[in-house]
Amino acid sequence: MRRISLTAWIFTGMAAGVALGVVYPNAMKATAVLAIANVFLRLIKSIIAPLIFGTLVAGIAGTGSVKAMGRIGLKAIIYFELVTTVALFLGLATVNLFRPGAGMTLEKTAAETGLTQAPPTLASTLEHTFPQSIIDAMARGEVLQIVVFAFLFGAACAAIGARARPVVDFCQSLADIMFRYTKYVMYLAPLGVGAAMAYTVGKNGVSVLFHLAQLILALYGALLLFIIVVFGISALIARVPLRAFLNASREPTAIAFSTASSEAALPLALENMERLGVPQHIVAFVLPTGYSFNLTGSTLYLSLASIFVVQAAGIHMPIGQQLLMMLTLMLTSKGTAGVPRSAIVILAGTVMTFGLPAAGISLLLGADALLDMGRTAVNVLGNCMATAVVARWEGVDLTAEAQPFDSSRPVLS
Repeated sequence: MRRISLTAWIFTGMAAGVALGVVYPNAMKATAVLAIANVFLRLIKSIIAPLIFGTLVAGIAGTGSVKAMGRIGLKAIIYFELVTTVALFLGLATVNLFRPGAGMTLEKTAAETGLTQAPPTLASTLEHTFPQSIIDAMARGEVLQIVVFAFLFGAACAAIGARARPVVDFCQSLADIMFRYTKYVMYLAPLGVGAAMAYTVGKNGVSVLFHLAQLILALYGALLLFIIVVFGISALIARVPLRAFLNASREPTAIAFSTASSEAALPLALENMERLGVPQHIVAFVLPTGYSFNLTGSTLYLSLASIFVVQAAGIHMPIGQQLLMMLTLMLTSKGTAGVPRSAIVILAGTVMTFGLPAAGISLLLGADALLDMGRTAVNVLGNCMATAVVARWEGVDLTAEAQPFDSSRPVLS
């Protein structure tokens, strides 16, 4: 039993939930089944505030300000922001074009309905972005306020240097603890996903599975387009040798896809990018920093999945509100961890912020194992490309420096 992976258990739970929903639709519509799914969702929500705060403060304080990072850091951040913005809007365009969630009937709980507010104005949104109390923001799940506070707090830690080391170490420890906490919560994922799928299929019928299949196809199509167009143009402009780059990034990307973990691919990615000819100081800075600031696959998925929930709930969201949601995701995705299914935590925070049904998170979890593999592979490939682009921007001749790759070497797992 211990040899079965969590992904396999989630698939098993999803399949069992679908089967129960089809065979016993009336029994699966019971509130007890929904309660099981909601317990899992409440635990997911409990991760959001401490995880975002810990990862952002530790990342910003550890990296330092743009001025302190110098030339390489500035170039890396410019590239990160350009490609993640493209990923965000490509996901938005894809989900609005194919509308995989249209026709579904997700409903809010009574508590969520009570929290529904009128659409905010630009002035009220701007004012609401800045917290008057970080404790209050965390208690209410106000993700944008947490992000703003964490950015300013992290910058202040970086500014005072060594005196902030105990606080930065605490935030890093908090982030590490929340990663482990997330791992514990995910042990309940098969049960939570199974209950959510059973309730959803029992209530709405098997047509919900068709919408999930559409979502998976839309995501993989958008990721493939992103790889070909964005990474292709990046390599062309920076004159990155494609054959050598593909040899260097192939194995780390395969590990990321099979394990759904960017962290599992990091050691081999560091080694292979150095063998490509990227100087050690560039690899050591750009690649790990990209794990917090350049998660293009996760960013694309977050924009697509968030609007999928909007469509599934039957909510008409004007383009202005969608752009505001994209801004929220652009900020909160910087705190996404390189561990399996961490993007679902960020998505849960966005769903809470915009008053969308939390049932959408349960629905997405049913297909998240397949979604996670694709977006994680693109995260790793994107960070390898960022490292090569910054090296070429610094004038490094990768063709001259590249070392031969041994294709017979076993792939790490």
